[in-house]
Amino acid sequence: VQLRAYGGGSVQPGGSLRLSCAASGSILSVTDMAWYRQAPGKQRELVAEITNGGDTIIADSVKGRFTISRDNAKNTVTLRMNSLKPEDTAVYYCNAFATPSGSLRPREYWGQGTQVTVSS
Repeated sequence: VQLRAYGGGSVQPGGSLRLSCAASGSILSVTDMAWYRQAPGKQRELVAEITNGGDTIIADSVKGRFTISRDNAKNTVTLRMNSLKPEDTAVYYCNAFATPSGSLRPREYWGQGTQVTVSS
């Protein structure tokens, strides 16, 4: 199972970006999918999480500005980021719990990080 993230880049404060992540490989099922971020000198933190039933958890720091959605048929998750602030600058990582073919248990997978920079 591989997770590949798309999107990111540089934007001015108040701007918007969209991050997408696709899980690929021999997958039986994908349960929770999430986005984390890590700013320089800080610990990685959860930004938003979504279950395969559509329930979401959004970090207080981004609530009202970021939304998370997923396409279960395509095993993709999208993070829409609006009203971006300089403090949103970080490397964003896609995360998923997936059960690969031939396995009985879900495993945790991480995508490559994608840089988001918010600066004037």
